[in-house]
Amino acid sequence: MRNISDTITRLSAMRGQTGRQSHHDNLSDMGAFGSNPGALRARFHVADNLPRGAALVVVLHGCTQTAAGYDHGSGWSRLAAEKGFAVLFPEQQRANNANLCFNWFVPEDVTRDRGEALSIRQMIEAMVTKHGLDSRRIFITGLSAGGAMTAAMLATYPEVFAGGAIIAGLAYGSAATIPEAFDRMRGHGGPSRAELQRRLAEASPHNGSWPTISIWQGTADNTVVPSNADSILAQWQGVHGLGTSPDRNEMVDGQTRQVWSDADGNVLIEKYTVAGMAHGTPLKTVGDDGLGNAAPFMLDVGISSTRRMAAFWGLTSQDARNEASFQTAPSPLAATTALRTYVAPEKSRPARVGLVEDPRPDDLRSSINGIGKVIEDALRAAGLMR
Repeated sequence: MRNISDTITRLSAMRGQTGRQSHHDNLSDMGAFGSNPGALRARFHVADNLPRGAALVVVLHGCTQTAAGYDHGSGWSRLAAEKGFAVLFPEQQRANNANLCFNWFVPEDVTRDRGEALSIRQMIEAMVTKHGLDSRRIFITGLSAGGAMTAAMLATYPEVFAGGAIIAGLAYGSAATIPEAFDRMRGHGGPSRAELQRRLAEASPHNGSWPTISIWQGTADNTVVPSNADSILAQWQGVHGLGTSPDRNEMVDGQTRQVWSDADGNVLIEKYTVAGMAHGTPLKTVGDDGLGNAAPFMLDVGISSTRRMAAFWGLTSQDARNEASFQTAPSPLAATTALRTYVAPEKSRPARVGLVEDPRPDDLRSSINGIGKVIEDALRAAGLMR
């Protein structure tokens, strides 16, 4: 096991970086938006001249990050102001997770109409209603733990989203405990391809069309290893009824893009493999199309995932080969549809250890039982966890 004091030191440093990022804040706070059983904070950006019927992009930050910090790095609010759409940034709270990770590995938080998943769903409904947004054009993206929570939202509420993009994330239902989460991040074990597809298909009562999916992964990511992108791809190939081989391979800004399309040529899944990139969101910060700012886990590698995702969803004008035909959208949400009310338990939600990097060498994976408690006790002793 990595020395606990070293782990605490690294987490403390990351916590300091998160605080510094908060100075770059273009976001506003949302007031009450529902029962909020996941106890999340809701932040957003809407331009003054935003037209009615605009699209909405939901953005989920990674561990140790804040909504404002991730926005500053990725450039989503700037692009939204330029192109005329709204952005919503759910934000994790330290009382829920000491390292500000969305709890993608906790069943109660990734089940339809429960926990953090329901909180995010309620935020979306509040944004659509208050700002007159187009419920047929709602998209979601996230990095790392935010990417895994993006996968959970797409699985549990597929009728809500027209498309989603997962950056260095994990497949829905791949882990249900902290030990399993560490294993999956490192590419060890996990459900079979058939089981992953079954869990996605059974995560909601949905029987309509499914969101389009964009998958982003760096080849040098040792935190969430590349095999996780393959698991996400396999999971979504199932519900879309696609084969394993891509319809085409191409180079975009020097990186590999693979595409899977339906019989009419509409792109349903795309996968970007970024050569030599470690764990983080791919950025292109210089040039006429530069966007965002490099920071921890925000990596300037010469391709803007933000711009490419927006183009894939038809929100911007971009190279035609990067655009998906978006002719079949999920059924729109009726503006008057009431959300199922979830009453949070009276007792406070327990704090949970954050996941940034697996502190275990491979040869000690068999002794994982109890690791969550050991780390939690150490973090509490250091004042990093309640």
